[in-house]
Amino acid sequence: MALTEAVYVATRHFPKEELFGLTSQLRRSAVSIPSNIAEGQGRESTRSFVLFLTQAQGSLYELETQVELARNLQILAQDEAQPLLAAASEIGRMLHGLLRALRKRTNTGN
Repeated sequence: MALTEAVYVATRHFPKEELFGLTSQLRRSAVSIPSNIAEGQGRESTRSFVLFLTQAQGSLYELETQVELARNLQILAQDEAQPLLAAASEIGRMLHGLLRALRKRTNTGN
């Protein structure tokens, strides 16, 4: 949620012509990450949770790409992009670890 909020703050000053482009895309991918995690947690099975976590992971990769693009286009300053990328990297590590643990549990039949 903190990353999503940070993305909303960072995109407030994006050019108006990006409102339906990069601004919207960044915000959608950011919102998708915690939304998929929450929806997966609410599912009845570990396998469903894993599926939603992989969708969250895909949205995270989209977000990282979009932040880098915004930085490369000089829409987002390096000092604004770096904390977003650092947070995304940390979330990626957490998702990877959780997925690994859940897959191991699912594969062993627990």
